[in-house]
Amino acid sequence: MVGGLPLRRLAARVGQTPFYAYDRQLLTRRVAELRAALPAALKLHYAMKANPMPALVCHLAGLVDGIDVASGGELKVALDAGADPAEISFAGPGKQLAELRQAVAAGILINVESFREVAELARIGDETGQVARVAVRVNPDFELKSSGMKMGGGAKPFGVDAEQVPEVLAAIARSGLTFEGFHLFAGSQNLKPEAIIEAQSKSFELALRLAQAAPSPVRFLNLGGGLGIPYFPGEQHLDLAPIGATLATIVERASLALPEAQLVLELGRYLVGEAGIYVTRIVDRKVSRGHTFLVADGGLHHHLSASGNFGQVIRKNYPVAIGNRMTPGSRTAVSVVGPLCTPLDLLADRMELADAQPGDLVVIFQSGAYGFTASPQAFLGHPACVEVLV
Repeated sequence: MVGGLPLRRLAARVGQTPFYAYDRQLLTRRVAELRAALPAALKLHYAMKANPMPALVCHLAGLVDGIDVASGGELKVALDAGADPAEISFAGPGKQLAELRQAVAAGILINVESFREVAELARIGDETGQVARVAVRVNPDFELKSSGMKMGGGAKPFGVDAEQVPEVLAAIARSGLTFEGFHLFAGSQNLKPEAIIEAQSKSFELALRLAQAAPSPVRFLNLGGGLGIPYFPGEQHLDLAPIGATLATIVERASLALPEAQLVLELGRYLVGEAGIYVTRIVDRKVSRGHTFLVADGGLHHHLSASGNFGQVIRKNYPVAIGNRMTPGSRTAVSVVGPLCTPLDLLADRMELADAQPGDLVVIFQSGAYGFTASPQAFLGHPACVEVLV
């Protein structure tokens, strides 16, 4: 069942396979769970890069407090979705001049990540008379331990090294830009509360130190995200209680040390990852030297993450099922492969699945984030996938 519809009926309504389906109720429920666990004064922003499907962004824009974008294209989607420009921020290490012009014209907050961006924004202001709103994205001198992808600490293309931030703040002041605060994002996809708590606490302490060199009071402090979801056997759902308790303490301290600051938690995968599935139809069943292969009409060109080629060091299977055969019955060890002429096109490797035949539907769970737009859909010229919000 997806959004209250049986899978086969949904597939018929979509009109084709493969497709991604996202469940509105699960998206709404996830935001509500976060609101209940986190301090009320903390704002929630959606990091659109996790899933920029316009209908999904439109739905989330009515649930969260703001949107974080990573390109001019994503900015257009956020504005079309009705997001308040005052609550949109723009991060990315290679912002083009045209994108900076878009951002200034829209009145959104720009997370500057280099001295070049400060200079470009100053020139745009001189030419247009519109003063850019800016925050400094900081590359901290620590990292988020046990994170799936480290976005801070050490040498990184993201943000300004913490030790260089005072110099950037001085350049912002000389340029007449409107300084609003800091953006710190140490890492992503973390299932250890203690690691997330440590990173958030260190981020806050770093922001306090950097605020001493700021040209005006801090009004915006993005503490990043990093909250992960379970993908593989043995992984457990993240315990939000200790994270919420720590954030409550940080919010209380901020009310005294940074009284004008609005604290923000930026989440992408955690909001959408578990609300989506990928559905592909079996077109052939083959036995090769004693092992059964289910050949599907979709593969890594639509779901690079599930194939293990999007950041996995050792390939592991996502949760997979034969979606129209969920009742208990006989099962067989099989591998699910796509239609591409490469051994990398592997969606499930030697998994115990319900006995399946051509026409049955394979479902890959945990597919709401970094799926459709994170995959090489033009590879080998196969038909494109579609997305639906149910």
